[in-house]
Amino acid sequence: MHLTAPQAAAALRWLTDSGVDVLVGDRPGNWLTKPSPLLKTRVEPARAPAQTSAPPPSLGTASTAPIAAGRTSAPPLTARTLEELRAEAEAYPLSIRRPGRPFVFADGNPGADLMVIGEAPGAQEEREGKPFVGPAGQLLDRMLSAIDLDRSKVYIANLSPWRPAQNRTPSMQEAAECLPLLHRHIAIAGPKLILTVGGTSAKALLQTETGIMRLRGKWRDVEIEGQTYAVLPTFHPAFLLRQPEQKRLAWLDLLAFRARAAQG
Repeated sequence: MHLTAPQAAAALRWLTDSGVDVLVGDRPGNWLTKPSPLLKTRVEPARAPAQTSAPPPSLGTASTAPIAAGRTSAPPLTARTLEELRAEAEAYPLSIRRPGRPFVFADGNPGADLMVIGEAPGAQEEREGKPFVGPAGQLLDRMLSAIDLDRSKVYIANLSPWRPAQNRTPSMQEAAECLPLLHRHIAIAGPKLILTVGGTSAKALLQTETGIMRLRGKWRDVEIEGQTYAVLPTFHPAFLLRQPEQKRLAWLDLLAFRARAAQG
């Protein structure tokens, strides 16, 4: 595969961010499929199966779980355009919303076929009014660049447009309250493919309690307002900054996303 100069530079930045510090080693090795023995992959403990008589969900579809839309007394959303939704979302009654705090809606190309969905804005996102502009956002930009994408080719939003107190991730209840807003956002934007970054947004959208370690890298279909959307979960860039050894798996997810997008 021939790489352009910008693509080669992005790939090199990704390798150095992932901890690669030599171009030639003593022995050949596949860095994508076999982690270095010095690195340990954190594995999420297995959860006890729920007591239910229902059959287990298939791997290709979202499973039913307690993060369900409609657990809020908020009025139904009526917006038909992104402009209308932005105005409606700013007044939407959510417990995660704090009086006087900035509202962060979206960034990128609203007409793009690809959508990236995170969890919630941070302090820098509040200041600038855009999602993913801090250190995690800069890494997200490099991740997209590594697969020949940028903000002109994707549409970026969060599960919550409001920053939670103490800069934490949204709780399950907060995620349930935000879900109708996210559903309407997706339905209006109408992307062909969705990349969720972070466990909270993936679990909310896919209606599951399965952790991100098991969700990542597997395509799921989710139905929203009568339309089916293909969703690929991966790690949040903030997590990758704390756990750079997991960038190997994130790179595989990005390659899968690029391959599916190339199919049109």
